[in-house]
Amino acid sequence: MTRSSRDFTLQVEGTAGKCPIGEITGARNMEERSIPVMSCEGACIRGEIARLAANIVAKEAGYRRGCYGELFAVPGSAIAKWTQEAENVVVIDGCFLNCHGRIVKNLLEEGRMIHFDALSRHKKYSDLFDIDDVPEAERKAVARDVADWVLAALKEKTASQQNAA
Repeated sequence: MTRSSRDFTLQVEGTAGKCPIGEITGARNMEERSIPVMSCEGACIRGEIARLAANIVAKEAGYRRGCYGELFAVPGSAIAKWTQEAENVVVIDGCFLNCHGRIVKNLLEEGRMIHFDALSRHKKYSDLFDIDDVPEAERKAVARDVADWVLAALKEKTASQQNAA
């Protein structure tokens, strides 16, 4: 595994467009003060496990699925505003490359991102790429395990914050 330490800049063409349901969802999530949950959306099985796990976590009370696309490319949207103003943001990356985590940490104040590397939990599929190389039932079971691990860590973090207050 080779790690690069070179930072780089990516220019994204702006847009005046906004997703209509994203505006409704972002406003509702701001009002509810829910925590955005984002994930790796990589094409490989590791990204799929992270995506499935994020979907599970986001169904729990106090959490909702965030949209990294709007956060990265439509910074004036309600979804982006919700994410930028949320108390915390959960990011579940699919592997050690931490693609989304490396980007999100630069868009939030330090300490607000709660980051997880799903691969460090399940330690599987490093020799596979295609999602369909892993049966659906197994994908769901591994994602459930990752989601349970994330939820337990989030619960522990909340408990320790309440004890500190």
